[in-house]
Amino acid sequence: MKDQSSALESWTYIARSDLAPDRIAVYLPILLSIIGAAGVAPFAVLRFLNGEYIVAVLDSVLVVSLLGLGIMVYRTRKIRFASIAISILCVLGVLATVYLIGLQQLYWAYPATIVAFYLVKPREAVVLILGMLAALAPQLLQSGMGIQSIVFAITTIVMGTFAYAFAVITNRQQALLLSMATKDPLTGTGNRRALETKLEGLVAKKERSDVPASLIILDLDHFKAVNDAHGHAVGDQILCSVTEILNLRIRATDSLYRIGGEEFVVVLEGQEIDRAAHLAEQLRTLVEANELVPDRAVTISLGVAQLLDSESCGDWLQRADDALFRAKESGRNSTRLAA
Repeated sequence: MKDQSSALESWTYIARSDLAPDRIAVYLPILLSIIGAAGVAPFAVLRFLNGEYIVAVLDSVLVVSLLGLGIMVYRTRKIRFASIAISILCVLGVLATVYLIGLQQLYWAYPATIVAFYLVKPREAVVLILGMLAALAPQLLQSGMGIQSIVFAITTIVMGTFAYAFAVITNRQQALLLSMATKDPLTGTGNRRALETKLEGLVAKKERSDVPASLIILDLDHFKAVNDAHGHAVGDQILCSVTEILNLRIRATDSLYRIGGEEFVVVLEGQEIDRAAHLAEQLRTLVEANELVPDRAVTISLGVAQLLDSESCGDWLQRADDALFRAKESGRNSTRLAA
């Protein structure tokens, strides 16, 4: 896969969307940290009581680290660093306990394998688990547990293989879910949900670094009449053709969304209103020049707005929509700039 993500990253996308079944989804990383810490804490206490201070300190560090990472995820919602750190902690914990206590601690390798494949990307998990097995090899070879060592290695690899397969399937399901949730099924452009996410990101970016951004909202003129005269199949084909025309002209850094039946939005990151207006006129001319239906010209009306300081996504989009309304009021097939 070209761009793998961890099972947790995939799951977090679902948790942050309307598809999440309940609020517990948002707190799953914190719950995993708490469960891990709670599972190790009793062993730390017992080892302190038994005088096994080195291993007890190691267990205590693991408990504190897991809880600290859980708190970090709760406060920042940034799971990538915490996921890698927890996975490495689990693998190091297995190695430390096996070398300090003995091979009876090998069973901790199984939950460490599952944690790694859940929290980090599949290829990263493979590297971690193979590294763990390589680090354990000297201890296994010196133990004289020939058959048991082979059984342990095979079972760990089998578990890792199934975990890898699950992680890859999760990636594919997440990609499909993302496409269904953010893509318009007819034109392949982004949908309203994707537009809202994009605009929120640009508003936040402008607040941080004052990066300009503009948007163009456009609407096909008299599209209902085209549908009535030629049928919805032809209307759908026109929408797809218009999408192709727009995509051929906009930059790779621009993004296109369909937010209504015949209404589209082009978002231009890093562009001020004069350049956006110039692009809008080019798009209007290109659509008009293409004979999309034989008996009439298909034209578009456009409204352009630049993001203002301290402006919300809704206000920004509304100003562009008001400009579009003025373009239609003035006779259509024209471009108007927002006030």
